[in-house]
Amino acid sequence: MMAEEEGQPLPYVSEIVLKKRKIKDELAITRRTQLELGKYGAKKSKKQSDVSDIKRPEQFIQEFRAKELDLIRMKQRAKRPKSMIPKLRSELLFVIRIQGKNDMHPKTRKILYNLRLRKIFSGVFVKATEGVIQMLQKVEPYVTYGYPNLKNVKELIYKKGYARIDKKAVPLTDNNIIEQTLGKYGIICIEDIVHEIANVGPHFKEVIHFMGPFRLSKPEDGIIQGKKQPYKEGGDTGNREDEINDLISKMN
Repeated sequence: MMAEEEGQPLPYVSEIVLKKRKIKDELAITRRTQLELGKYGAKKSKKQSDVSDIKRPEQFIQEFRAKELDLIRMKQRAKRPKSMIPKLRSELLFVIRIQGKNDMHPKTRKILYNLRLRKIFSGVFVKATEGVIQMLQKVEPYVTYGYPNLKNVKELIYKKGYARIDKKAVPLTDNNIIEQTLGKYGIICIEDIVHEIANVGPHFKEVIHFMGPFRLSKPEDGIIQGKKQPYKEGGDTGNREDEINDLISKMN
């Protein structure tokens, strides 16, 4: 009986079936390898990113010195005599934050936050009061500003204007939103907002706080060169006067 079983030939399997089995086995191995790499590779990449985020002692020293130097220069700018500060030709200014990251002293950052310029390439309308001018002098290396014309005031509000309601950004697409908040001041539509800002009206402050800072587009290479010198001296910062309108047009 056993001799008969040993003498039986193996079942025939075609070459095509064998090839399919081989391909299937190879795919299974490849897939298993990919899953393992995905599982452990993700941890590795996260670990590598954590290591890359660790700062060296010299980086901390460099940042500390930059911040202390920024504070010294800010105090020096604040001590400029009023005669050195040119008189402004308009009550309305548009201020754009163009720089400032790790090299800023916390006091400088606080002033930028008070101006509602929390992010680079954000912009705000401000009334040119003495207090605002003093703040702009202190943070001059990080901002540029000037006199916006009516065309840019209107286009900024229509294109990038939004309201801050319950800590949420709400587009100014419905005049009911405007009327509900500003109607008590006689401001019921977007045209009223444009008029109030352009003319620095009696309720300018209420309108500005109703709206959020403008999120401007990053300018093309070469427009902002990263120079902290005043604009009139070939840099990027400070008062551009009427020429701020060219920059607004390129960032709106």
